[in-house]
Amino acid sequence: MEQPEDMASLSEFDSLAGSIPATKVEITVSCRNLLDKDMFSKSDPLCVMYTQGMENKQWREFGRTEVIDNTLNPDFVRKFIVDYFFEEKQNLRFDLYDVDSKSPDLSKHDFLGQAFCTLGEIVGSPGSRLEKPLTIGAFSLNSRTGKPMPAVANGSGLWMESLRTTGLEASGGVPGKKCGTIILSAEELSNCRDVATMQFCANKLDKKDFFGKSDPFLVFYRSNEDGTFTICHKTEVMKNTLNPVWQTFSIPVRALCNGDYDRTIKVEVYDWDRDGSHDFIGEFTTSYRELARGQSQFNIYEVVNPKKKMKKKKYVNSGTVTLLSFAVESECTFLDYIKGGTQINFTVAIDFTASNGNPSQSTSLHYMSPYQLNAYALALTAVGEIIQHYDSDKMFPALGFGAKLPPDGRVSHEFPLNGNQENPSCCGIDGILEAYHHSLRTVQLYGPTNFAPVVTHVARTAAAVQDGSQYSVLLIITDGVISDMAQTKEAIVNAAKLPMSIIIIGVGQAEFDAMVELDGDDVRISSRGKLAERDIVQFVPFRDYVDRTGNHVLSMARLARDVLAEIPDQLVSYMKSQGIRPRPPPAAPEPSPPQSPARTPPASPLHTHI
Repeated sequence: MEQPEDMASLSEFDSLAGSIPATKVEITVSCRNLLDKDMFSKSDPLCVMYTQGMENKQWREFGRTEVIDNTLNPDFVRKFIVDYFFEEKQNLRFDLYDVDSKSPDLSKHDFLGQAFCTLGEIVGSPGSRLEKPLTIGAFSLNSRTGKPMPAVANGSGLWMESLRTTGLEASGGVPGKKCGTIILSAEELSNCRDVATMQFCANKLDKKDFFGKSDPFLVFYRSNEDGTFTICHKTEVMKNTLNPVWQTFSIPVRALCNGDYDRTIKVEVYDWDRDGSHDFIGEFTTSYRELARGQSQFNIYEVVNPKKKMKKKKYVNSGTVTLLSFAVESECTFLDYIKGGTQINFTVAIDFTASNGNPSQSTSLHYMSPYQLNAYALALTAVGEIIQHYDSDKMFPALGFGAKLPPDGRVSHEFPLNGNQENPSCCGIDGILEAYHHSLRTVQLYGPTNFAPVVTHVARTAAAVQDGSQYSVLLIITDGVISDMAQTKEAIVNAAKLPMSIIIIGVGQAEFDAMVELDGDDVRISSRGKLAERDIVQFVPFRDYVDRTGNHVLSMARLARDVLAEIPDQLVSYMKSQGIRPRPPPAAPEPSPPQSPARTPPASPLHTHI
């Protein structure tokens, strides 16, 4: 969009999203039909939650609930509050114990079972409510107490292969036995989700330019607890005026004051200079609570230059700034839409062009080694295992392009990997991998590298449902330089107005300069003079994530994090552009039975923050 003539852009203006606190999610735990470990009464259950480090894969205790006496169906009151990242696989583990004493040492209590999941699995379940069976997996006997303890030593979060059979009877179960059900509910913390929209003007600002008037702009800062200030907004520059009226702008309240309505907000007024040495005109302070009063005599501020005030006895001010309007509304978040039932439809498109090399040879990017996954399979798994939890049926269309198909050898840039033209969907990520390996054995790699057909294929699906109930994500994995750039740009521009996003992962050593053009982070993509309504493409080269130490788990986690990081904002931007509000979440299940009074071991503090 072109700037009006009386405005100039600030080259140093940066997005400040990184300074905004992460989304926090509150996890509530309930259980049903726990094992009964007490002789003359029911169990006294306690739940312990663990998180897993991305790098070392070690489980760390995150927190404990209270203990509830004499029940096999606890509804724990204490919550776990965790930071939520859509783009990361956040592994969680829940261990249940029957508490026998006031000791905080878990080895002195009876182990009732455990469950593993990811935070995305909870959030992506209907109503953000996940039920999983509790299981007694492999465990060892504590050398001091003789009680069974969960044995979770390996990095994947699965139980140890080895199993100590001694004491199985005492444990109350056998490996793999179901020991009741755990119910996990997630809710985004709603505090400080408001967005403030405001407009300012100024009057009689100091003249700073020798041959003209000033070119003023405002800079907003929020104060920190240590007395420092963090920049949170800059207005546009108004050229050659001492009485500017700036455009209306919106800013999250948490960015403006971090939820503290009385926290000081400092506003500095500058005269813009082309060389970047902007002249300081003056400053004033306010607070969110003051601004929320709206247009009034309380929101007319004197702009003061402290140095001038010290030097000149008759100095009054360097002008005034007035709040013209103020409004606040609640911001809809990605989790609001997911909790309201929005499904993410995941489609993968794989490059079958000849430049990948003969799949039967180890130099090929499609080589199927019996010992490890190739780059295509690694990239697909890294992204798919995170995004799959946001699609309830786990059926994912999988397409190929750039191959000759049997029996007639026709070249196709949009063929189903499972061979089913009517329904290209595969069951889960494993189903996609199976269809991918099957296609490698049946099609002939050919060319060229055309993206437009698969982009148009997913766009047709996205166009069919635009009510906010579905959002499509296309993952394209390719090795080569794109051959149909003009057609692909047109397809992306057309898709930008639809509920969809595109992820492109480049494998191999080719130059991917053209892909950077498709990724509109710096310059919004256009076709035939038409600008894309949104930036919907994210591109990364796979080689940037190849870990030389051989740690594929860590490098693929980084890959998934980087390519998925923009999806939540892209989904929300589409919904906002169409005026679509989140649907109300599904009705809550029937109320649970009444619980007995709770008691909390005094030496077992709940750690609600990592």
